[in-house]
Amino acid sequence: MTGAHVFGIHFDGGMMLTRREFLRNGASGAVLLVSGTIPYLGGAAAGLMNPASIAKYVTPLAIPPVMPSLASADGAGDRYVIGVRQFRQQILPPGNPPTTVWGYGSVHHPRTFSSPAFTLEATAGRPVQVEWVNELVDGGGNYLGHLLPVDPTLHWANPPGGRTGRDSRPTFTTTPGPYRGPVPIITHLHGGDSVDRYDGHPEAWYLPAARNLPAGYATEGRQYADFGAESVDRDGTRWHSGSAVFRYDNDQRPATMWYHDHTLGITRLNVYAGMAGFYLLRGGPDDLPPGVLPGPAAAERNDERTRHHEIPIVVQDRSFTADGSLLYPVSRNLFDRLPGPYIPHSDLPPIWNPEFFGDTMMVNGRTWPFLAVEPRRYRLRFLNGCNGRVLDMKLVTNPVARRPASPVLPFWQIGSDGGFLPKPVRLARLLLAPAERADVIVDFAAFPAGTKLYLINEAPDGPFRGDPRDRPADPATTGQVMKFVVRPLAGRDGTVPPDQLTLPSFTPVGTASRTRRVALLERNSAVVDNAGPVAALLGTMEGGVKARMWSDPITENPAVGATEVWEIHNFTKDAHPIHVHEVEFQVADRRPFNGTARPAEQSETGYKDTVIAYPNQITRIRMTFDRAGLYVWHCHVLEHEDNEMMRPYRIGD
Repeated sequence: MTGAHVFGIHFDGGMMLTRREFLRNGASGAVLLVSGTIPYLGGAAAGLMNPASIAKYVTPLAIPPVMPSLASADGAGDRYVIGVRQFRQQILPPGNPPTTVWGYGSVHHPRTFSSPAFTLEATAGRPVQVEWVNELVDGGGNYLGHLLPVDPTLHWANPPGGRTGRDSRPTFTTTPGPYRGPVPIITHLHGGDSVDRYDGHPEAWYLPAARNLPAGYATEGRQYADFGAESVDRDGTRWHSGSAVFRYDNDQRPATMWYHDHTLGITRLNVYAGMAGFYLLRGGPDDLPPGVLPGPAAAERNDERTRHHEIPIVVQDRSFTADGSLLYPVSRNLFDRLPGPYIPHSDLPPIWNPEFFGDTMMVNGRTWPFLAVEPRRYRLRFLNGCNGRVLDMKLVTNPVARRPASPVLPFWQIGSDGGFLPKPVRLARLLLAPAERADVIVDFAAFPAGTKLYLINEAPDGPFRGDPRDRPADPATTGQVMKFVVRPLAGRDGTVPPDQLTLPSFTPVGTASRTRRVALLERNSAVVDNAGPVAALLGTMEGGVKARMWSDPITENPAVGATEVWEIHNFTKDAHPIHVHEVEFQVADRRPFNGTARPAEQSETGYKDTVIAYPNQITRIRMTFDRAGLYVWHCHVLEHEDNEMMRPYRIGD
């Protein structure tokens, strides 16, 4: 298996992330990154773990196996019952404490629970049915509180509000501490082309079927009952307390997708706790025949002797306490050092941080792993699974070289979010914002056995602006991602060289009949001087720039079958990865507010579902809305998404 550790039934994965303090620098809003003791973080009593003390490249990369399926009633599709549970996993290198995380797994195969989760393998044209079960309960069936601090002052799921107050921004007479009640979940297949009831709408959440749910709590979001009734009426599938049954028709191009939690107001926390996994769609007329691309991929039960040449790779950042616990801010004070006043005495949320960046890099659930490779071609399916960190990755021979470093090996990108590109693209660097994917081929054939290559990251340890003057990540910690060690060749490589590949035919999006102008905005405090932002927002531009809240009436309502261009005007100082649910789009161009348009990057010439919108620029995307329903669009910096930078939109009447 070329030195990669395959997830086994006792899988232990580790997460370690960087901690950075954001200090307000006067009214200019400039941000300074400082490492040091942070007394405002959960688990601080155990002390903070110094990322420099964590051994690098001592743990093999874990390769997620395939999620085991169950027999379907009619044999015409694949069926799963997948739960979310709490467990301990060895994320940090051996000798360090294990980490308590949340993750997905097959309910009927208890030893499959891991973070990231096992991969869902799907075939184009063959439906998949998944019952997603909230199992966040203890051994006695009582609910578990959140691992991380939940800010109850945001517009969020708000179970304590009951049926009338759920999915709202509650009011308080004193500044509250973290919410400690039962935790809602709802799973979104990111990149999936699904009817709205199976999209994982943020207001379709549900609590676990716990024995001790508090009286008066809402057990489900506003959309849960309606979507559940539609599931019965249209598909004959009934939802049960503490779960939801989704159907994915897989009537789209093969692509690298992923599934993760999407609960209103706490997505950042549920994903950071571990709720994410790959969903790989293969086959159909838009795929390549076996043997053309590197393989095999992982199987349901990985054989330790198997050498995998197709590997999904999710890169995430985390921070840890000395006892191995995940570390996440428990006070807004971390961001700007302001002692308050907080809600209700001002408009400052007491816990929510506008951004958070971990100080430790994690790949497939382990900190700074290594992968033994042969001198041949590999297919690497990258996902940026970070909450807010942009990745700018290169392959080099010296992991601490002066930045920017000179790459020694290119990436050949063959696919993006929505499947294959029109043609392969040779890249010296791989730029991925949160939620973006890249399907790449890397050829190690020119390197003799014993060669060591390093995947490094040169994006900043803070908000990304796309400015070459941005300071790169710390070369000693977050500037390193993983290591490749070349071993002797075990067999002939019969795959097609990437520069000779002919990818499946590509049909671009048609001509648009309408252009919409939307805005990316921030809101500073109206009460506390020089404090902000208190929220990140989306807005409209018809009749002037106007910020819109999650609860405002829908303003984006394309007709079924319409093709539109959305002009995304970014009035903030940072880049934002914008994700539109249900549709795949093409990036048309970008231009400064008062400048000349430039075309999409070569790596963006295929179909996308997430796009980087740079500050003080207009990013134009073109898409066709082919299915009626209620969906959302939002920033995929999860801290932004959780505090108003998300809006519902409806296709059709």
